Amino acid sequence: MTLFFFPAAFIEGVGGLEMIVILTLVLVMFGGKKLPEFARGLGKSVKEFKKAASGVEEEFKRALADDEAKKYVANLPASSSSSDPVPALPAPENSIAASPIEPEITPPPAPPAPPPPEKPRHSADV
Repeated sequence: MTLFFFPAAFIEGVGGLEMIVILTLVLVMFGGKKLPEFARGLGKSVKEFKKAASGVEEEFKRALADDEAKKYVANLPASSSSSDPVPALPAPENSIAASPIEPEITPPPAPPAPPPPEKPRHSADV
């Protein structure tokens, strides 16, 4: 019955020598080139598992917070003025909402024209 409470209980009977034998057999079976690939895959799997577990934990926390918020809102005393909508405040005259400003779009200036090419001078022209 204690096996169900301790999932790693099967490791208790495995000593140091047995672990060395198991690791040697794995090395012989798969070779030195495959072990780093297996270790990388195992590392990525553990990383994804931890990421998924933390995501589930965050989801539970968010659901509990939402549930507590709903309970809090449900326990608030109801007032008769809560059903009346709250009127919006009028915008001041100098606000942006009262006078929308549209940006003026101007095309960029044209680049200056290049100077005309000079004619080559010959010694006879001088």
